[in-house]
This record gives sequence, C-alpha cells and structure tokens, in this order.
Amino acid sequence: MTKTAFITGATSGFGKACAEMFAEKGWNLVLSGRRSDRLEDLQKAFTNVAVHTVKCDVRNRTEVEGMVKNLPDSHSDIDLLLNNAGLALGLNPAQNADLDDWDTMVDTNIKGLMYMTRALLPNMVSRGKGHIINMGSIAGSWPYPGGNAYGATKAFVEQFSNNLRADLHGTGIRVSNVEPGLAESEFSVVRFHGDKQKADAVYEGTQPLTPKDIAEIVYWLADRPAHVNINRLEVMPVCQSWAPFAIDRKL
Repeated sequence: MTKTAFITGATSGFGKACAEMFAEKGWNLVLSGRRSDRLEDLQKAFTNVAVHTVKCDVRNRTEVEGMVKNLPDSHSDIDLLLNNAGLALGLNPAQNADLDDWDTMVDTNIKGLMYMTRALLPNMVSRGKGHIINMGSIAGSWPYPGGNAYGATKAFVEQFSNNLRADLHGTGIRVSNVEPGLAESEFSVVRFHGDKQKADAVYEGTQPLTPKDIAEIVYWLADRPAHVNINRLEVMPVCQSWAPFAIDRKL
C-alpha cells in the first residue's frame, strides 16, 4: 500500500529535497509552505505520485488545525510527518538581538512544530502506526556566538522529540530527530535577512552538506523496519567539528 508523507516547509531547502526524494520513492505527498507559487511548481513536477499542496503558516494554530481537518480522504492517513519548517534569524549577541527575530524563531521552530504534531498525532495513534521526524540542528547541542535563541529552539526540538517517544511508547509510533550541521541552502540568506553576500561567506572555503544529503538521511530513517526507531541522528560535513571551549585570557 502506498504511504503518505506530510512535509512542512516544502518549498525550499531540506523540505523541497525531501519532497523530491519521497516522490522518487513512490510516496504520496502532502506539501505545505507559505509560497503558493512554489507549491504550484511542486504540484506540477511530481507526476508519478498523488500530491496535495496547501499554503499554510505553521505559526498560526487555526490555519494548521484547518489544514489537517480538511485533508482530502486520499491523503488523510499520514504515515510520516516531517516537521521541517524552521529558520534562524540574525547572528547578533543576545544583548543586541532583535526581539522580533526571537519571536519569529520561537513561533516557527517551537510552536509550529507543536501545532503540527498535535494536529496529526491522534490519527496516527488510532491507526497504531506512523513516524514523526523533526528537523533539529547541531545548534541544539553545541552553542556558538550569536546562536542564542535559535540554538534554544533547536534544544527544544531535541527534548520534545525525546518526550514524544516517552508519551508514545506502546503505540507503535516512531519519533526521530535529525540534527544537521553546516548545510548550504537558503537558510543563511534568511538568517541574514536577504544579504546574499553574508550568506555566501558562511560557506566560503568549505564543502557543506547539501539538501540532498539530508533528504537521503531522512528517507533512510523512514525506510527502517517498523520495529526500528532511530532516536537522534547528528550529521556534519567532514570540514566541520566541535568548537573548543572559549577562554578569555584577560579575565
């Protein structure tokens, strides 16, 4: 029987690459995002599977609940939820950070993920199967200057994933958290509010992960046997490692 994946933030980056990967593997798709023109392009591109697209801002609980409630019968039983919608904004130290940026990150990376999970879980539980894959980040485990609120939101993703596993024990539902490191996509352009020069500088002289790398990992997680649950998967490019603890010699 054909499976159905629901991917948020499907119009670019990891989400788009995952949509392409799952379509290639024959999964039906529900794709959500905020850019209707890109959703239309995806709808036209995937001709081998049944695709349902919907414009939705995951920060809006009413929109999320309405989107899930109005899924067509052909796409109402979701086998995989990929909570991919998320972003980083700014790289300022906390004392200079833009509070609007912080609010947007919390509303998207935390609340949006919770709203989507809560909306789709009852159906998964009633069917006794399903898989939730949350897109975290190494920023949730490893701090860096300017990472403040973004890192905190991704630390939430890790703990929410762990606690979902505890809540769902015995239901047959799997929960996984993917934590990418340096990866080249629109992520940095968004972080620097459209400043492509700053975004490009992030990747200069490196060989970062690509959205396709992450899509292959996400599909591999989804394709494990039903009795196998990968709790957490941290991935970095070879060029990246952990930063040493900072020491201020003047103090």
